[in-house]
Amino acid sequence: MRSRDGNCYRSLAVCTVIFFNSLVLHASEYLVSYRYVVKDATIYNESLQVSHAMQPCPGEVISVIELPVLKDDTFGSLIEENTLEFIDFLHKIGLDLQYQSLVKNSIHTSTTVHTLKTTCFKVEFNDNFARISPLK
Repeated sequence: MRSRDGNCYRSLAVCTVIFFNSLVLHASEYLVSYRYVVKDATIYNESLQVSHAMQPCPGEVISVIELPVLKDDTFGSLIEENTLEFIDFLHKIGLDLQYQSLVKNSIHTSTTVHTLKTTCFKVEFNDNFARISPLK
């Protein structure tokens, strides 16, 4: 874009400021799902899946957890570094539970499946910590 006086840098600077402010002011949103299976009192399978949300997620913040940021982390690496704290937080916000018990020939077997359905999380990175909050 070029103005009549030949100053194209001013309009470029304005567009750049608007673009970078939109990135800073809006937090990133991620979709998270978690599932683990316990068979006969031992963890059989556990999976945590994280992906960037393609569209803005509507909803209100339910609760917040703050995790320390050690370096220029992404959300995935932040979760890997603080796995126990994040999974404890998932337990606090609520997981669905399915339980199945079977007795056959005097042998008792049980299967428990805990799942967090795909939930949108808003993540705001600061210099020292990241604020993570699920949306409902």
